[in-house]
This record gives sequence, structure tokens and C-alpha cells, in this order.
Amino acid sequence: MEFEQILKLIDAVSASGLSGLELEENGMRLRMTSGNPEIFLQTPPMASQPAPVPAAAVSGQAAAEEIIQEPKTPAAAEEKGGELVKAPLVGTFYAAPSEEAEAFVHLGDRVKKGQVLGIIEAMKLMNEIECEYDGIIDAVLVENEQVVEYGQPLFRIRREG
Repeated sequence: MEFEQILKLIDAVSASGLSGLELEENGMRLRMTSGNPEIFLQTPPMASQPAPVPAAAVSGQAAAEEIIQEPKTPAAAEEKGGELVKAPLVGTFYAAPSEEAEAFVHLGDRVKKGQVLGIIEAMKLMNEIECEYDGIIDAVLVENEQVVEYGQPLFRIRREG
């Protein structure tokens, strides 16, 4: 099932007034319940992936400009050193203010405290993610338009000074 199909299914279930839905297709299980914003996507277990996996961890389409830089897991990000900028809420991450605009920051950019690094959209509200440190972007840990969870690392910044 494609990401867009899942989004359409969420809209249809929300509009129908159903209290829940569980769907299994090609070894993948999707469970949604009303009143619970979490959607669990379960795929057949693999050695490198535990199941179930929250759908928020399933990324949307890859952005053409931005590529996720290593490391991809919070533990690996912390091992590399530097400060992690984490998502303050659940929502959709945007690397730029609009589709046509340049990304707020790129790998290797020098950033200042208070500088906007990205936006997280939650319930049609745009929340700017500001840098808390002066430093250099060491890693971009999310893709543009990726659904992120509370506390999920977004960037790793190497502090200066």
C-alpha cells in the first residue's frame, strides 16, 4: 500500500464516522482507531526492523534536494557527537517555507541561535523549529515532508565556541 493510499484511507475513515479499521494486505497490517492519533503499520518482521512500526516512522516521498545524511537512528546520531535538535511535536516536517523555496538549511551550513531550521505542520498550524545553538549542521536526519514523532531527532549540530 502506497503512502498516498494510506492518507486517502485515513481521510475516508475520518469522514465516515467509523470508530476503527484494521486492514491487512500483502503481509502488511494497518490499524486505525478514532480518538487515537497513532496509526500502526505492521510489516513482516525483518532482522533490521522490529514490528510493529509506528506509521510516523514511515517516511513520505524523498525530497529531491535534501538527502538524509548518516546516521539514521537517534542512538547512532548521539554516538557521532554534537547536539541533537529534536521535534517538539508530532507533525509533518518541511525543510523549506514553500515548494519553490530553498531549504532553510543544508548539511555543512553555519547556523546561529534562533535561526529557523525547518517547519513542522501540526493540525494546519506551522511551527518553526529554531536552532538553540551556534554551530554547523553535521547531519540532516529527516526528509522533507516526512511525518515526525515527538522527540525524534531532526538535525545534529556541532557546537562552536
